[in-house]
Amino acid sequence: MQHLVKDLSLKEIGKKKIDWASQRMYVLNELVRQYEKEQPLKGIKVGMSLHLEAKTAYLAIALKKLGAEVSITSSNPITAQDDVAAALTDYVDHVYAWRGETPEEYEQNHKRILDQKPNLIIDDGADLSIMSIKNEAYHTIYGVSEETTTGVRRLKALEREGILKFPAVAVNDAKGKYLYDNRFGSGQSVVDGLIRSTNSMIGGKDAVVVGYGWVGKGVAERLRGLGARVTVVEVDPFKALEAFFDGYKVTNMDEAAQYGDIFVTCTGDVKVITGKHMLNMKDGVFLSNAGHFDVEVDMAWLRQNAKFIGEVRPNVSCFQLPNGKRVYVLAEGRLVNLGAADGHPIEIMDLSFSLQLESALYLTENRGKLQNKVYNVPEEVDRKVVETFLYLNGIKLEKLTEEQKAYLESWR
Repeated sequence: MQHLVKDLSLKEIGKKKIDWASQRMYVLNELVRQYEKEQPLKGIKVGMSLHLEAKTAYLAIALKKLGAEVSITSSNPITAQDDVAAALTDYVDHVYAWRGETPEEYEQNHKRILDQKPNLIIDDGADLSIMSIKNEAYHTIYGVSEETTTGVRRLKALEREGILKFPAVAVNDAKGKYLYDNRFGSGQSVVDGLIRSTNSMIGGKDAVVVGYGWVGKGVAERLRGLGARVTVVEVDPFKALEAFFDGYKVTNMDEAAQYGDIFVTCTGDVKVITGKHMLNMKDGVFLSNAGHFDVEVDMAWLRQNAKFIGEVRPNVSCFQLPNGKRVYVLAEGRLVNLGAADGHPIEIMDLSFSLQLESALYLTENRGKLQNKVYNVPEEVDRKVVETFLYLNGIKLEKLTEEQKAYLESWR
């Protein structure tokens, strides 16, 4: 086994984190119990690029238990947890990750995964998938499963341009993922990152949520639940109308910039908060991002124009603007929930990572039968994961009678 991690002395702390998560990932444990004896991934090389924290580590361990050779790196330079990465070296084949990777180290670690000639890729943001195409290292790959909205968007763009080289499963688009992970997971974990990094009250402040997709809905709901006055900024008239009927103030960024105390970007697009907006903000505002890449807040403008830049707390950087005002950027403008906290709650990632495991099995069972396109998670797989979660949590569903089924199918 070959490993590249920052500090192996952290192993015991990391193992405790992984153990804590593993005890609460009931669905993933049940799937391992069902499949472990038959070893469905025996002889399969799995390359993973996910935020390397305890829940991700346990997914890697679960894949290993099903027979896979597992190599893993982190899908973001600041989201690997060094203690977890160190601990994981005792469980899987190759670990290449540490917090604070330079852009060059980040790229090199992804290349190290591709050097293992993976058959399956489990990706978060599609960096590993796209690198395999750019570097012509895709020939051994028979499938990809993608975790995020951003990654699915990028893979669909590859498909449209005719350069996607393997079938991909859009795990993000499964009902069992976006309805719960994107909404409830992001809602809680983004606010967790805000609170941990700033130690500041949410109640009584004006919070501006930019983007009202599933992530934005969850973030807005949790901020309001903690007492913030929430404004939504949207470009889509239908989402703006939904936010209005949900009880939020809805306006554009020019107006919201003037009174917001806390800003959270949830769009996946570039420069939704620009220098023009920041110059009009109050002194001392918090800027944070819930999207995959650090492009939503214009960090390049800040670095070029700030009179002073300094870290004032862990994961909090102060930028003094040309007009003398200060803005505080959390987690370098990267994902605040993973850069400044532990990411989504365990129960949420149990659902998402169970979908990842099932999607890996689906791609394995259907290798050679699928086209180079982006597929939805099969409905039966989606239902299986959610129904298993409900069953294991003691939740009982009502059942339609034959009369009720007939009525719903009748025109009378």
